[in-house]
Amino acid sequence: MSRPAHRRPEYHKINKDLFVLTYGALVAQLCKDYEKDEDVNKYLDKMGYGIGTRLVEDFLARSCVRRCHSYSEITDIIAQVAFKMYLGITPSVTCNNSSRTEFSLILDKNPLVEFVEELPAGRSSLSYCNLLCGIIRGALEMVHLAADVTFLQDRLKGDRVTEIGITFLRKLDEKKYRRKK
Repeated sequence: MSRPAHRRPEYHKINKDLFVLTYGALVAQLCKDYEKDEDVNKYLDKMGYGIGTRLVEDFLARSCVRRCHSYSEITDIIAQVAFKMYLGITPSVTCNNSSRTEFSLILDKNPLVEFVEELPAGRSSLSYCNLLCGIIRGALEMVHLAADVTFLQDRLKGDRVTEIGITFLRKLDEKKYRRKK
């Protein structure tokens, strides 16, 4: 009798609406727990960073992307592959400096704010989607790139577009991140 072929477990897609609503409830709870928007922003960034450090392995395994040779290639992969894979959108990419180390992701549509009309009252400096910045920063660090990732514009704050800025700072020492066998 032959054994059935061993299959990798199928990845289950979380219902996007459920994720968006759950995220909204998380942000609402953090606003209750922390008086200052800066504290909520830091918490969302830290949470996103943790997600990004773990998500990068899944991304690399599922996307089959090749090694990138420039910051612009990396930013294009983030926009065209990662955002499409996990959020179902494809931001446009612009380069913001001549040294090609600063880029912007312009989101025409942001699924995380699909059910949000405005920021909570008195929370004008809240960076509602700061989780995304942490995810990008954490994932980049796991591929040995230090980056500053911040929201430059936000439709929830009345801006025309939602824009995430990525500034590549340096390549990290790979020896520090190698796992000991």
